[in-house]
Amino acid sequence: MNILHIDSAITGDASVSRQLTAEIVAKLKAERADATVTYRDLAEGVPAIDNDWFQAVRLSPENPTAEQQALIDTSNAYLAEVQAADVLVIGLPIYNFTLTAQLKNWFDQIARAGVSFRYTAEGPEGLLTGKRAIIAYAAAGTPFGSDVDFASGYIRHILGFIGITDVEFVPADRLAFDREAGLARAQEALDKIAA
Repeated sequence: MNILHIDSAITGDASVSRQLTAEIVAKLKAERADATVTYRDLAEGVPAIDNDWFQAVRLSPENPTAEQQALIDTSNAYLAEVQAADVLVIGLPIYNFTLTAQLKNWFDQIARAGVSFRYTAEGPEGLLTGKRAIIAYAAAGTPFGSDVDFASGYIRHILGFIGITDVEFVPADRLAFDREAGLARAQEALDKIAA
């Protein structure tokens, strides 16, 4: 089992989502001795897509410049990690009711027509099938699944769009109001996760 472990919180060791992703990965590894882990900390920076990226990655020039090749290589590296993974463990800290900019940038880098999804006569089809995603949702005030949670629905949708439909959440929400209860909800969800 290959695990892709992704964090995106900017709060370092104080991050609840980082603590949860570490616990999820440890649980998976304890149940599967053969598990390997690739770690990616998106808080270190993920380039936003722009016109240069579009010209290089989406239009795939025959003879890319060195700058274009660097953009292609970066996007390909993110995508290769997902392609190689059996399980994605993604930290989803909630900032201003939604996902981090770094995590959104990462999704923009890997959602590529003809590579991670394709358009068909019946509509879009995800190409990264047969994978599982476990999402560590952490929010100070945004209740998981509420009308003001603009992150969890997006994550489920974009993962499904690229073919990953087996999605589980480990939510630690409303931490600013009752931290103990929020962490207890997360622990209950974590206990139910099987490798």
